[in-house]
Amino acid sequence: MKTSIIYRSVQKVFLAVGLASSFNVAVAQQTKSGDAKMDAFVNNLMSKMTLDEKIGQLNLVVGGQSVTGSTLSKNVEEKLKNGQIGGMFGVWGTSYIKQVQEAAVKNSRFHIPLIFGLDVIHGHRTIFPIPLGMSATWDMGLIEKSARIAASEATGEGINWVFSPMVDVARDPRWGRISEGSGEDPWYGSQVAKAMIRGYQGTDMTKSDAVMACVKHFALYGGAESGREYNTVDMSLIKMYQDYLPPYKAALDAGAGSFMSSFNTINGVPATANQWLLTDLLRKQWGFKGFVVSDYTAVNELSAHGLGDLQQVSALALKAGLDMDMVGEGFLTTLKKSLQEGKVTQAEIDQACRRVLEAKYKLGLFANPFKSINADVEAKSELTDANRGAAREIAEHAFVLLKNKGNILPLKKSGTIALIGPLADNHSEMLGTWVVAGNPAKSVSVIDGIKNAAPGVNIVYAHGSNFTDDSLLNARAWFFGMRQERDKRSAQEQIDEAVEAAKKADVVVVAVGESANMSGESASRSDINIPETQRDLLKALAKVGKPMVMVLFNGRPLSLPWEDKTMDAILDVWHPGTEAGNAIADVLFGSYNPAGKITATFPRSVGQVPIYYSQKPTGRPFDGKGSAKFRSDYIDISNDPLYPFGYGLSYTTFSYSDVKLSKNKLKGNETLTATVTVTNSGKIAGEEVVQLYIRDPVASISRSVEELKGFKKIMLQPGEQKEVSFNITTADLKFYNTKLAYDWEPGEFVIRIGTNSRDTHSASLQWEK
Repeated sequence: MKTSIIYRSVQKVFLAVGLASSFNVAVAQQTKSGDAKMDAFVNNLMSKMTLDEKIGQLNLVVGGQSVTGSTLSKNVEEKLKNGQIGGMFGVWGTSYIKQVQEAAVKNSRFHIPLIFGLDVIHGHRTIFPIPLGMSATWDMGLIEKSARIAASEATGEGINWVFSPMVDVARDPRWGRISEGSGEDPWYGSQVAKAMIRGYQGTDMTKSDAVMACVKHFALYGGAESGREYNTVDMSLIKMYQDYLPPYKAALDAGAGSFMSSFNTINGVPATANQWLLTDLLRKQWGFKGFVVSDYTAVNELSAHGLGDLQQVSALALKAGLDMDMVGEGFLTTLKKSLQEGKVTQAEIDQACRRVLEAKYKLGLFANPFKSINADVEAKSELTDANRGAAREIAEHAFVLLKNKGNILPLKKSGTIALIGPLADNHSEMLGTWVVAGNPAKSVSVIDGIKNAAPGVNIVYAHGSNFTDDSLLNARAWFFGMRQERDKRSAQEQIDEAVEAAKKADVVVVAVGESANMSGESASRSDINIPETQRDLLKALAKVGKPMVMVLFNGRPLSLPWEDKTMDAILDVWHPGTEAGNAIADVLFGSYNPAGKITATFPRSVGQVPIYYSQKPTGRPFDGKGSAKFRSDYIDISNDPLYPFGYGLSYTTFSYSDVKLSKNKLKGNETLTATVTVTNSGKIAGEEVVQLYIRDPVASISRSVEELKGFKKIMLQPGEQKEVSFNITTADLKFYNTKLAYDWEPGEFVIRIGTNSRDTHSASLQWEK
């Protein structure tokens, strides 16, 4: 049956049940939760629905193309006919989604459309750098652009809901999902969250190329103890409000349509059954009007937390404010019985059903259940030249130059390069973690990128090593039948070949680091060094004595003190995405001057973890001078990180003037202007991220040693200088006090401006109320 015929038949059904006026609501009138027409439409529809049909709307099933958990949904077709499914995820492609949507709107009693979700994390078909890498661009326009392209491609295959962005603040690089977020800082993470929401949802979610965002994981998921996936979170309320909650609130304020509950506990109660979190905070304090979905089988897993059997925990989750149950079907199979036994109320079921129906209304699915299902659009929207060009541009901007001794980079487009390492001629690892629909075969490898950029260069290639020979890491990092692409030769044979290649070259470029599966969900690591097998390769190559450039692939900050000491240059490329090789070559040969800055601190050792720039002062600080005894330090290592937050080099150099303040004394709601002059003191044009930090040295509680409050990215030609100014108001001075009141206190403030959180110029002022 053709879509147009189904569309007309659905319209007739709505006419028959008295819903025609809402069926033809104009696009612009469908986007607000408080819209009177939406309320009338949903009220009318729900007045005709049975209890079973309402509960069915709360059931989210997985379709099977992409499985991100250990459980599969069963009897999907039968449940569709019975109106027992509200949404489906893990499927894409117009042909299949059209069939499923037709089954839903044709065969169920009220022809209610499904919502189709997917893990679109850093691109759909065109893959961009992992989110941690994208955050290193410090460019909200590029980040928003990536989400806009992802939405366009995903909707081209029938998707209208994406499980992104992940806005969890993460300060422990052992945690694998640090790769999915924007690093350690709540203010910066808030800016990224807003950009992603704008990119996904646009200005009107009823448009065919807009998706509804799902903010995850609510809340505090990045604070897992020991950096271990799914583990307990326990923190003070002040830390929660000040350091971890702001990005969720920013996403909400940007208009996010849905939230996903996290797996962890908060104040002793798992998030999925936490009424304080899902109702008191999210809805009552923050005013959220959308719906909340659980993570994969999170309702069922409440039993493992010790909260009761499936019926008990399903009731707890509903009463807490959860609206949709992902995969576990606890709602579907127990809520009716719980209602009969008085354990939940009809009003609670109705409220959850209403929120799901409102989401579909806001997406325009009642007006046209097939709005994003267009095979012509699907064929034309994916992996276009323009999209690939954007992926290349964003990847270039994401790369961080960590070291460049003697300006070995950029390389010359002549001579002989030894290109070595398990990531040098590899397509499957370019895309990174959490790639559902991307095709690794269509990615550009490092060797192909270098060939494209510098055809005059002689390349001597050697595999060098496998990712790891650790049997446990090998078994756990690759799952669901995946296997490491292994060279069957011994480790020594591979190293010997690599050493011979290095001897023939003018410079050695070694592509090493983590495979895509070594970070992401369920990929926590206790050892955050480069795997030993690859370290052995690097040690052997270093003995050759040739200049060495390390191209580092990683999904987290790694511990790299030996590499920093030994390598001549280190370029962190994260996992760059579809255009990996081309973007890497652009930077290696100087077509683009790297300007990325890290958004998560790189430790010297895993023993320093968690480590982050905005730490609290201690009563016994150690400044590196004098005796360290009875001071807050380690006896075997420096307190300082290897690379601080905001760090990143360039092929040119920048100098900063002292900070000039418009006033040294302010009162009340005045505005302070802080200015520095930045000069490109090198010989190459380049971009610089000028960063603003504020310290409040005396307050009613112990404040962070500094907090990021702004940044500006500027381009300077050689010798050019530019004044960069920041306007600072009392809003930038506020913090949560012991009463959880968000306010500022008068006194001294220190304004710091610089190239990273460590290297700044400062000026002080007094600000009275």
